Amino acid sequence: MIRHEIREGLHRWREVIAAGLIAVFGLWLIGKGWFLGPIGALLLALGAALALNGWRRLRFAGSGDGLGVVSVDEGQVSYLAPEVGGFIALSELVELRLLSVQGRRMWRLRQSDGQALLIPVDAAGADKLFDAFASLPGMDVSRLLAANPDMVVWTRHLRVLT
Repeated sequence: MIRHEIREGLHRWREVIAAGLIAVFGLWLIGKGWFLGPIGALLLALGAALALNGWRRLRFAGSGDGLGVVSVDEGQVSYLAPEVGGFIALSELVELRLLSVQGRRMWRLRQSDGQALLIPVDAAGADKLFDAFASLPGMDVSRLLAANPDMVVWTRHLRVLT
């Protein structure tokens, strides 16, 4: 009944649409009296915050039709593809860089022992990396969203004990 392209677009924007509906409901409640007004204001603020977060995720997400599958589970990033792949713990991560390799954008995650994991931006499940990267200590989300190829997005500042 609904065209495939429209259904995919609605699915992609679902988080922003749901947050917008919450905000609209909150806006409607604001004019309903002294008791429901403050509840409406809270719902409006919540909807706006959720919409902003959803829009950031939408900007970060790739197409999902690239090679391999990404998963993030309990502080560990996994990337599995037919010929390459690996695992990296976020607690061991010391550098996050966006690279351009043969015309394809890839995240390069480097551990403290020098091992690195390359993850294509358009791999299936790569949109889950936004929350994982945003949780890194000292991460600037605006820098993450504005990342360009061959740019160091984040580094862990290690203290040297003497």
